[in-house]
Amino acid sequence: MQSFVKVWALTLVLGSGLLFSCSKSYRVVKSNRTEYGIASTIAADSAVIKTYLPYKLRLDSQMNAVIGHTDLALSKTSVGGESLLGNFFADASLAEAKKIDPSIDFAIPSTNGGIRNDLPNGAVTLSNVFELMPFENELLVFELKGSDVQSLLEFIARTGGQPVSGLSLIIKDSKPVEVKINDQPFDITRNYHVLTSDYIAGGGDNLNSFKQPVSRKVLGLKVRDALILYIKEKQAAGEKVSSKLDRRISHD
Repeated sequence: MQSFVKVWALTLVLGSGLLFSCSKSYRVVKSNRTEYGIASTIAADSAVIKTYLPYKLRLDSQMNAVIGHTDLALSKTSVGGESLLGNFFADASLAEAKKIDPSIDFAIPSTNGGIRNDLPNGAVTLSNVFELMPFENELLVFELKGSDVQSLLEFIARTGGQPVSGLSLIIKDSKPVEVKINDQPFDITRNYHVLTSDYIAGGGDNLNSFKQPVSRKVLGLKVRDALILYIKEKQAAGEKVSSKLDRRISHD
């Protein structure tokens, strides 16, 4: 397969004046386009390679560094509304965020679409985590009214389940039932502190439950950094990263 780089040459004039006229008004009188094919047959430019190679080698050494180990492959494949990877993702995010704000009740740090790659069984590299979470999303804590939490629960049920922690529910006819937060029945009359990402909070994936919070707190912690910290802490303690399907989300 061959790609192309397109180069446009524009000639701009003002009346009979040239581009460097003092006037700020110009018009295009001629546009030329040239396509340069890019394929494996084109020889590499040794000068370019020489320039970037030291940076590439340094980056590769950092990205290939092993930061932890798993005791099984963590897949994003959904089973009854939850996944091994989604449960790990949410649990790890909540564990790290609670070190900053212990008042958090539950977490939805990502939607299923935001989790991009599985984690392998065995060694986990920094590159694995970047592939899992390639975005620069920040973790935020929102205090929500019970009615807004209800809206969030309905989104989770309507979409067949999302990565959550500190929360359990049963999906029946695309509606949330038997909802528990921190093992206590959901109470629509009270407020809850919910951990999420700036992407979700901004209406990502058509989720609008965070539009009118009682309060909002920035933790100064990226989602990816929370995952890295969690994995490294497990490694330092001589433990492997694990996850299980615990029916936090299930279908009736």
